[in-house]
Amino acid sequence: MTSLISTATKFLPFSVRRALDTSLALVGLIALSPLFCLAAIGIRLSSPGPIFYRAARIGLNGCRFTMYKFRTMHTEQRTLKSRITADKDPRTFALGALLRRLKIDELPQLVNIVKGEMSIVGPRPEDPYFVENNYTEDGFETLQVLPGLTSPGSIFYYTHGEKCVGSSDPEAAYVEHVLPVKLALDLVYIREASLLYDLRLILRTIRVLVWVFAGRTDFPDPPEMKKIPMATVKPQSGRTAQSPFVAAEVQNSVAGSESHVVPHLRSLETPYNQ
Repeated sequence: MTSLISTATKFLPFSVRRALDTSLALVGLIALSPLFCLAAIGIRLSSPGPIFYRAARIGLNGCRFTMYKFRTMHTEQRTLKSRITADKDPRTFALGALLRRLKIDELPQLVNIVKGEMSIVGPRPEDPYFVENNYTEDGFETLQVLPGLTSPGSIFYYTHGEKCVGSSDPEAAYVEHVLPVKLALDLVYIREASLLYDLRLILRTIRVLVWVFAGRTDFPDPPEMKKIPMATVKPQSGRTAQSPFVAAEVQNSVAGSESHVVPHLRSLETPYNQ
């Protein structure tokens, strides 16, 4: 099967974009190393267990990869093991909640960027369970580009969506109210991608993080919301489109590492999202 060409690189040669991503990620890893050390020490003192959490995610062309995060949950959990972390989730320890709120827990994904599995800007990589069970044809289009640290959809989830999943069934709330909007917003990015757009999204992300740190809780809708056909923003629960990437036993390589195009996403389920 021919690998799909990333529409988000049409404005810039892939090698140049890759070099920029890698350079920024390396600079970030060096500059933020003191914060990494503080987070690691805090996690170790706050909760027994590993410092990092490795999550299975679906990336470019439907390939599975391991995404790195700082661990924010207790390792021994007797409560509901949901894949979605609800607001004030009891599985999260105090420091972990702070790391999540300020998105410090996502910083280890700079390593994923260096490895070529992610980009600075791109749709957030999704749990295999939701890709298998809830993606439509439009959703699968987001797998044509490298996933990223930030995107219109991830910013929306940060400012709006996390409030929607603070229910007794956060997974159902996520599928009904958040996932369709996230995917639609990220499709706007994919179809209008440019270097300037990337820079605007990076600046928007920094601005939102500063506002959250300052205590702001209410945010306007993202500008991409006006470009979403309302017919596409509807619950996708129970609907599964046939992925163009679910081709049995077809191998693919992402940035030189051996990966497989996902033949059976259901087998890649992770028990919960830390």
